[in-house]
Amino acid sequence: MIHGGGSTIQTSFGKILPLLAKHCKVIAVELQAHGHTKDRGVPETFQQDADDVAALLQHLKISRTHIVGFSNGGHVSMEMAMRHPELINKLVIISAFYKREGAFAGFFDGMDHATLENMPGPLKTAYLQINNDQNGLRTMFEKDRDRMINFTDWSDEQIRSIHAPTLIVCGDRDVVTAEHAVKMSQLIPNAQLMILPGNHGSFIGEICSAEEESKMPELTVGMIGEFLKK
Repeated sequence: MIHGGGSTIQTSFGKILPLLAKHCKVIAVELQAHGHTKDRGVPETFQQDADDVAALLQHLKISRTHIVGFSNGGHVSMEMAMRHPELINKLVIISAFYKREGAFAGFFDGMDHATLENMPGPLKTAYLQINNDQNGLRTMFEKDRDRMINFTDWSDEQIRSIHAPTLIVCGDRDVVTAEHAVKMSQLIPNAQLMILPGNHGSFIGEICSAEEESKMPELTVGMIGEFLKK
């Protein structure tokens, strides 16, 4: 499981991780500068994150696995499928796009001027509970911001090169548009698409979007579980 930007495993997946763990072994990765993983003084890229996850799997002697990635973790998951296809059984890409135009209108506007003060409070709190270091928090935020500022499109050909069976998941009011999710599902040869009611992460119970008493995370896990079992 690969979390979103500015996040920890718990903020992205705290609602659904225990549900998935009932049925399979879960490896919960926190990427460079996030949560329990320290920064190492190099820029963040989705390519480097994918290589880091691959190195972790090799260190753990795991030859193949399913990958579930949310938001920026979905982008890392796509890079995993392109750079390290031999490690992947199935891929679940949640709320991620492969071209800038795939985000809702205005998503990238003002990104150049985003500051730590704009970061959602629950994400700040979660980071500081793990690592009580304001400088570390700022480093994570700025590296995540800069990675999105510098985001460049993947080509249609690159997306077509993903051959792992893939489930694409997004909300009908997500950061990624439903139209873009449909296009991704048509480009990836072995893809299925699931569009759910909700915004960015609400249907998995992401901390900033979770709706109290909602059954959507449980339903989403049920559908993901069916896909992974096939």
